[in-house]
Amino acid sequence: MMITDTHTHLYSEAFDEDRSIIIQNAIDIGVGRFFIPAIDSTYTQRMLDLEKDFPKHVYLMTGLHPTHVKENFREELSHVEEMLTTHKFYAIGEIGIDLYWDKKYLKKQQIAFKSQIQLAKKNKLPIVIHCRDAFDEVFEILEEEKGEDLRGIFHCFTGTYEQAQKAISYNMKLGIGGVVTFKNGKIDTFLKEIALKHIVLETDSPYLAPIPYRGKRNESSYIVNVLEKLADIHQISNEQVALVTTKNSVDVFGI
Repeated sequence: MMITDTHTHLYSEAFDEDRSIIIQNAIDIGVGRFFIPAIDSTYTQRMLDLEKDFPKHVYLMTGLHPTHVKENFREELSHVEEMLTTHKFYAIGEIGIDLYWDKKYLKKQQIAFKSQIQLAKKNKLPIVIHCRDAFDEVFEILEEEKGEDLRGIFHCFTGTYEQAQKAISYNMKLGIGGVVTFKNGKIDTFLKEIALKHIVLETDSPYLAPIPYRGKRNESSYIVNVLEKLADIHQISNEQVALVTTKNSVDVFGI
């Protein structure tokens, strides 16, 4: 059974003490593919080192995370563009809009999001979207950029059924992680109505650990808890969830 974690920050400082063990634990239970989103240029070397250490399992993205869009965002975007000329990446991500912490940089976030979508199109790559308290703002830009050349993943999807359908209409898969196991997560109430062909699995580790690990450091091996919840919601086998969601990830990333 091949399982794909489409979103995990394995280069995070949270794993500095036991990174190899955590990754091997996940591999041992069938998580064979880890897609690694970027944050900003300060993490680039950590990401490259991770890929070097696990070349058969790690697939990198490049991009500027919306919470790291600051006054120097154009320099960061130049770094993203430069990296695309020197290294193989499988997506532009994670990119998007985050208004949870601060609305000060909304305009800059919008510029960065749109320019990175256009960069993804130029390089024929998918995007991986981060959206927090900003569905309207994200959808506004996706509406402007929609087309056959727009595709990707709506990472950590926590919206409504209607927002899920809208995301899917823009050629986005829904990234489903630990939130689906939360009692107040709400997405479990309608996911049965979303065909599995629109869903990929993720952990967002070290964040958003599923039940029964909620509040603790998340790990890629905990993706099994997400998989089991989806299998229960759709009333199918764990193996079928793994098979379809991994195929969906191949459709997105091309590998």
